[in-house]
Amino acid sequence: MQRMGMVIGLAPEHVEEYRRLHAEAWPGVLERLRASHIANYTIFLREPEMLLFGYWEYRGSDFGADNAAIAADPVTRDWWKLCGPMQRPLESRAEGEWWAAMEEVFHLD
Repeated sequence: MQRMGMVIGLAPEHVEEYRRLHAEAWPGVLERLRASHIANYTIFLREPEMLLFGYWEYRGSDFGADNAAIAADPVTRDWWKLCGPMQRPLESRAEGEWWAAMEEVFHLD
């Protein structure tokens, strides 16, 4: 199992809509994440900085393939069309990233 953390900004004018969408997350999106071995996926919001922190556990053996399956899923792509414009990617993110990956520096089990 691999723990993964990521961060992105959120446009302040979209806070309530973002919360509503995630309170009613589409079943097809959730099914695709589970099929790609993603578990314990949690998103936290930090206001007033408007930062979203995402955490998940990857329980598969080929993250590249599982991530590609998520990206190719038509339901997930439609979900991203709604959520993406609300998000503000960090300028410091790596090339090809939307959410900026974070380094795990501590874990208490």
